[in-house]
Amino acid sequence: MNKILIIEDEAPIREMLAFVLEQNGYEALEAGSYDQAVPHLQEPYPVLVLLDWMLPDQDGIQIAKKLKQGELTKNIPIIMLTARGEEEDKIRGLEVGADDYMTKPFSPKELMARIKAVLRRVAPTAIEESIQSNGLILDPVSHRVTINNEKIDLGPTEFKLLHFFMTHPERVYSREQLLDQVWGTNVYVEDRTVDVQIRRLRKALGEVNHMIQTVRGAGYRFSASK
Repeated sequence: MNKILIIEDEAPIREMLAFVLEQNGYEALEAGSYDQAVPHLQEPYPVLVLLDWMLPDQDGIQIAKKLKQGELTKNIPIIMLTARGEEEDKIRGLEVGADDYMTKPFSPKELMARIKAVLRRVAPTAIEESIQSNGLILDPVSHRVTINNEKIDLGPTEFKLLHFFMTHPERVYSREQLLDQVWGTNVYVEDRTVDVQIRRLRKALGEVNHMIQTVRGAGYRFSASK
């Protein structure tokens, strides 16, 4: 059974989340703080983390950073849960590696829709052949990306975004099209999420970040030419 880790210090909310998850076929792991969560962050790893923003020992931003920097936990998707609804807070959460962001209160139906959407978009791609472009190589089977034989680290959404770009070169895609193709339809994320992920992807690509090109007023494209 797929395990989902809930890191939430308010017991009634944690228990409600666990109940909803178990009703939908998941095994719920509960933690009221990061220290309590640590024993659950081992094999077999949870398929997703529901992470509250406000916690007693460390806030959700700090924990998300830790998880995304950890060699064994960096690929676990994170949905942040918070009472903070300001756009700046959402962007902060996404920039440290969260895959989605939910503002309390939310319905069980919306929670499950977002969980399923995140898990769909981080699932391994069905195309297994390696893709190459000017020293940039993406291998879907090993989930590795190298630039001139140097390995670079990408989160699951960045990997899927790069894979989509590299399999659809020289074509411009709008934010809305990228959301549909990479994040999937019926996903509750904003257009701005695309800009955040593009910025993170470019930073990771370093010397070849020019391959991800902005087309003013239209969107983004992948091209090996400058």
